[in-house]
Amino acid sequence: MSIRKLKPITPGQRFRTVNNYDVLTTSSPEKKLLAPKKRTGGRNNRGKMTMKYIGGGQKRRYRIIDFKRQKFNVEAEIKTIEYDPNRSAFISLIEYKDGEKSYIITQKGFEVGNKVVSGDKSPIEVGNALCLKNIPLGTIISCVELRPGSGANIARSAGSFAQLMAKEGRYATLKLPSGETRLVLSECLATIGVVSNSDHQLIVSGKAGRSRWLGRRPRTRPVAMNPVDHPMGGGEGRASGGHPRSKKGIPAKGYKTRSKTKNSNRFIIEKRKK
Repeated sequence: MSIRKLKPITPGQRFRTVNNYDVLTTSSPEKKLLAPKKRTGGRNNRGKMTMKYIGGGQKRRYRIIDFKRQKFNVEAEIKTIEYDPNRSAFISLIEYKDGEKSYIITQKGFEVGNKVVSGDKSPIEVGNALCLKNIPLGTIISCVELRPGSGANIARSAGSFAQLMAKEGRYATLKLPSGETRLVLSECLATIGVVSNSDHQLIVSGKAGRSRWLGRRPRTRPVAMNPVDHPMGGGEGRASGGHPRSKKGIPAKGYKTRSKTKNSNRFIIEKRKK
């Protein structure tokens, strides 16, 4: 996977960088694994705007991804590697021996024709899904479940991964992409490898219009608003706006919003890096 810088024949292309998509093998998705995806435009059921800065964008169809990988001990072959407009990572179409097809998150190193399998007796190879209790310590994993059978919740975006640090009793210790170290039940499934498209973070949009294609409308700076619209608004001239805070008045940049009585706090060994 590589990033390409365009020749700036227009002002919008001067700093723009694009994905080469040299890993992808097809541009047409599997029709049976598509679902409609409606846009709200930030409006509720009465048509009233309840969320700003949302609207427009290219029409999309949702790709149904198999995050659970519960077809155990049945080998599947990777048929295609495709682009998914709904996520930063690429997806792969796999076909099981019985003819069933499904989409999974593409791992770095996937190639068409590779075989993947899920289950406790699966080999420790890229793309295979196993319970944490059956994965060796120090292994790089992704698409990790938080509760057995719930489907992948952690490390699903482009280039992300977690690391298995320790196993003790019913729990395994994971170091997450955020830097947080926490306990996860050892019965949870995880996929071996790093999620694909790691250069996604290097892409530069180059112009405002590209954000509009993604359904993001222009965002007004709070310090440019009036006091009635935002706590940071108002003032004579170019006032700084005071301490950064949200529209509801909750402070930002250092203020901890996580509840001290949250049930999952007991599983967190080391908090994420600031």
